[in-house]
Amino acid sequence: MKKLTPIIEWGTLLFCTGLVCFFLILIIGDIVGKGLSVLTWEFVSTLPSKGMTKGGVLPAIIGTVMLTLITALVAAPFGISCAVYLNEYAPNTWLTRLIRASIRNLAGVPSIIYGLFGLALFVQGLHMGTSLLSAGFTLGLLSLPYIITTTEEALRRIPASTREAALGVGATQFESIRDMVLPTALPGILTGLVLTLSRAAGETAPILFTGVAFYINNPTGYLNQEFMALPYHLYMLSTQHQAIEEVRPLAYGTALVLILVVFILNSTAFYIRYKHSRNEG
Repeated sequence: MKKLTPIIEWGTLLFCTGLVCFFLILIIGDIVGKGLSVLTWEFVSTLPSKGMTKGGVLPAIIGTVMLTLITALVAAPFGISCAVYLNEYAPNTWLTRLIRASIRNLAGVPSIIYGLFGLALFVQGLHMGTSLLSAGFTLGLLSLPYIITTTEEALRRIPASTREAALGVGATQFESIRDMVLPTALPGILTGLVLTLSRAAGETAPILFTGVAFYINNPTGYLNQEFMALPYHLYMLSTQHQAIEEVRPLAYGTALVLILVVFILNSTAFYIRYKHSRNEG
């Protein structure tokens, strides 16, 4: 029986993994098959026209990229700094454990709750209005728990001997963290950051209340104005358009563009990790 247990465990793991991969390939294959014919240079470089039944998704692509950049600028410095403090400076007290538990609980809060909070705080409370900044700050708050958690996990993987060696040659704690700990943990930190941002790029509910619009005739837009984004554009084409059957190919094309944007972000994370690992080797 003891010999069968590892076989059963591995068999169950492989079966579940294969099942998930099967449905993932099925979904992506359906999107690629129906959206590839729409994916042309005109589709990604022009404005929507004729009531969203023609044209492209350029404003939505630009809006998604700008939204992701703002989210990174808001969440990355605070998230990484908070993780460094919790892992390197904070004493192991009940308050620190409570803060960690609260951060993990915040990571499980539904994204629509963050949208309502962003509406109350940024749009109405700080009078920022429905704008790209309001949406970016809201997604920044949503991303903070994930960045803190992934960064702290990356820091925990660094052995204590690395810190002790730096302190042993006369470096201060700040210098050991800056020169030894953070560079060593950088691949894990960047991987967690980019994967979190790729998740944020696909969110619809938080930006629904804080600044996204169905159509903007200015492809670049401004930080204090409403904007277009690929997730919301896909939602509108799929469920709210007056001619859903007519625009269904455009919806598949938009979904394919969004998948490609997320794929590029994820590939960037793995490339950074691979390159940093080679440099260390």
